[in-house]
Amino acid sequence: MDDAVTADAARAATGLIPQPRDTRPENGAFLLGPATVLDAGPGTETTAAWLRGTVGAATGLPLPPGSAGTGPDDGVIRLRVDADTADALGPEGYRLTVGHTGVTLLGGGAAGTFWGAQTLRQLLGPDAHRRAPLRPGHRWAVPAVRIEDAPRFAWRGMMLDVARHFLPKDGVLRYLDLLAAHKLNVLHLHLTDDQGWRIEIERYPKLTEAGAWRERTKLGHRASPLWDDRPHGGYYTQDDIREIVAYAAARHISVVPEIDIPGHSQAAIAAYPELGNTDVIDTNSLGVWDTWGVNPNVLAPTDNALRFYEGVLEEVLALFPSRFVHMGGDECPKDQWRASSYAQARIEELGVGDEDGLQSWFIRHFDRWLADRGRRLIGWDEILEGGLAPGAAVSSWRGYAGGIAAARAGHDVVMCPEQQVYLDHRQHDGPDEPVPIGYVRTLEDVYRFEPVPPQLTPEQAAHVLGTQANVWTEVMETPQRLDYQVFPRLAAFAEVAWSELPPPAERDHAGFTRRMAAHYARLDALGVDYRPPGGPLPWQRRPGLLGRPIEGSPPNV
Repeated sequence: MDDAVTADAARAATGLIPQPRDTRPENGAFLLGPATVLDAGPGTETTAAWLRGTVGAATGLPLPPGSAGTGPDDGVIRLRVDADTADALGPEGYRLTVGHTGVTLLGGGAAGTFWGAQTLRQLLGPDAHRRAPLRPGHRWAVPAVRIEDAPRFAWRGMMLDVARHFLPKDGVLRYLDLLAAHKLNVLHLHLTDDQGWRIEIERYPKLTEAGAWRERTKLGHRASPLWDDRPHGGYYTQDDIREIVAYAAARHISVVPEIDIPGHSQAAIAAYPELGNTDVIDTNSLGVWDTWGVNPNVLAPTDNALRFYEGVLEEVLALFPSRFVHMGGDECPKDQWRASSYAQARIEELGVGDEDGLQSWFIRHFDRWLADRGRRLIGWDEILEGGLAPGAAVSSWRGYAGGIAAARAGHDVVMCPEQQVYLDHRQHDGPDEPVPIGYVRTLEDVYRFEPVPPQLTPEQAAHVLGTQANVWTEVMETPQRLDYQVFPRLAAFAEVAWSELPPPAERDHAGFTRRMAAHYARLDALGVDYRPPGGPLPWQRRPGLLGRPIEGSPPNV
């Protein structure tokens, strides 16, 4: 083995993202060759298949099954689920040992083995993230190293809004691969909103026949005078959803569906006008909304609306095995309920006090309904208004306050404050940022995000299941725009979610920046159209499209 191969391998061991808990480089490297075999123990079969499909494709090596190479230098990649590793590091933890004769990867569970395999691919260098070999006969070196690793949080997620701009199925599968490459394990899929309904419901075909398409789309912020006059839409068939869920499961990712109620519902009302407040507005005149913002058209508080969404959820539960089902609950204006004689009579009949109580009644109903079927409701922090539904978990988006209140009350929390980890917010204050939205949130800002507020006691902090970055797509009309907003910041977020980092002010951002130099090459190999460190490339800009920049530092609320 020549010195250049050894040096390249050693550099790979120090450029890992997210940063492992303990990394101990050693001398030398292991060279993969045509006769290197893959010895997959029970419980590691999906990881072995993934390695052959990704590393095998990138290297051109077959990685056949076996317990030893055919020659003394061929070596073996050994995969095992290991009880001692599980006891020490949990089911998602792993121990990776690379020596001169091969690789041993011990996972605390099947997921741990898979996350260790992601580390192994990073150790092979950026070209191991391609789909075909660049140089046949290239020697693939893995640096000799011992790594012990486990995640900080059980919920490490990204929320992807496919309602505002539809992302076809292949794009969702691609993002599942990108999440897996960063050891993220939850895809929160925002499937319904005012601007589109994205999941086939066989009982209610008009949800996709009418609700999945809008006639035109606002370009830029809602105050922009510009429109894209082309119809926009699309939806996932139930077989598409089954494929997405299965693809995610093979990568140890849970897909959490979101069906938004009682606000953000105009697409559903456009398809089935009886769902709206018919004594206040002519719901038959409503179409799928073509602009952005908070919509006044919300569900009517009728038993018919409850039965309708129970029917929707029966099909959703059959498709998604996720324990959690997200029911939205955010940004529900109460004006129509205040004007509705039916809604006011309903408040009196139910004894819920006011319109906030009526929203709580919606959420509590589905909290009980889901619990009766072995599932858990999670919603945006507005579900705290009017009383928190028993057993519900909270996605704390308006800041930390909702999550703090929920954790103190004994409810589980996913921290996703908009001021910190909304990836639709702009990355720089320069004039070339495309459709600038919100506060400036740089790569360093995301790296210094801390999901657990210091106000919580250790017992309360245990209710923080984890964290997720949210990606709202009002101004992300193409996969390229989506990539630009998400990356490279998702790499920093992934390290926050996975690694045991010091307090924000003490984090080694310079060291992270050095490791990102290697990671940009991986993103290039994966075909990610990320924002370069020097700013947007000419084709990434959107001159003339009005945004909504907010100046100054975001409040810590």
